[in-house]
Amino acid sequence: MVHMISRRGALKAGVGFAGLAGLSACGMTTSRTPDIVDTAVAAGSFTTLVAAVQAAGLVETLKSPGPFTVFAPTDEAFAALPAGTVENLLLPENKDKLVQILTYHVVSGRVPAANIIGKRGSVATVEGSDLHYDGRNGVKINKATVISPDVMASNGIIHVIDGVLLPS
Repeated sequence: MVHMISRRGALKAGVGFAGLAGLSACGMTTSRTPDIVDTAVAAGSFTTLVAAVQAAGLVETLKSPGPFTVFAPTDEAFAALPAGTVENLLLPENKDKLVQILTYHVVSGRVPAANIIGKRGSVATVEGSDLHYDGRNGVKINKATVISPDVMASNGIIHVIDGVLLPS
């Protein structure tokens, strides 16, 4: 089953894929600016997210032209989930739930932080639910804080966040 990301909505997201170095080296983009996956690989601090993206079969999608905005949780954000949550989601029988959670972190289009600073609103994710943002005092996405905005990639923007976003 191929998971396609639709082209609706606009916002920002961050994805880090430190563990994808091997996969990334096989299909490096020829553009000057690396794509979302390669950018995340270079960051080196998203091993849990990398494992999840691999298990969900979303590497190829996140290397496609996009553009996408990805809200990328750090390893610390995943570690804050209840014990056993990540391990359970990585099981093959939970792939659909994992895809749902990961695609909830992605918005079609490029959404730089400048578009949300000073504003409140919501944006549709590729998962189909809305993310709520509040840029009036820093930038919050649902209850997560953007800790590193506007990491540019050839096919979108990554916003690093301190929490895992869970669809309701």
